Amino acid sequence: MAPSNSIDSKTNLNSETENKNKAIVKTIYKALACSCGDTKKVSGLIADDLEWWFHGPQNCHYMMKQLTRELSNKNSFKFEPRSVDAIDDCVIVEGWEGAKSYWVHVWTLKDGVITQFREYFNTWLTVTELRPMDWVRSTTLWRSHPRDLAKRSLPGLMLAIR
Repeated sequence: MAPSNSIDSKTNLNSETENKNKAIVKTIYKALACSCGDTKKVSGLIADDLEWWFHGPQNCHYMMKQLTRELSNKNSFKFEPRSVDAIDDCVIVEGWEGAKSYWVHVWTLKDGVITQFREYFNTWLTVTELRPMDWVRSTTLWRSHPRDLAKRSLPGLMLAIR
């Protein structure tokens, strides 16, 4: 039987990694919020072969356009994170601007580099743990926080992670 402190060590290591990942993602938002649009700082944190997914109205690819420099910061949508949560190698960032727009970003990091980015615009998101077929129940790990958008009807998606 493994010593009980091995579980604590693994938990501390996960927590430490999650905190580092959250700090990296927060750096991206701070760099993009800057009037100068510090894209050099951002590009060093993102893999060259970034995998990107989008769900929402086609005219709302704001973050990806900022990351690829297709959209200048002066005229672009301003992302102001309201919550930042980490689950293993994923960082989930949520924000809203009154009742007109709601967004969720899911960043996946490997060794301190962002390898995958998912952008959900005006879409409720539920993140669940991917489990083998013989397990009856899945575990909800994260769910959109409606706040002032609770009465708004938006499509919902489920993201399964392992």
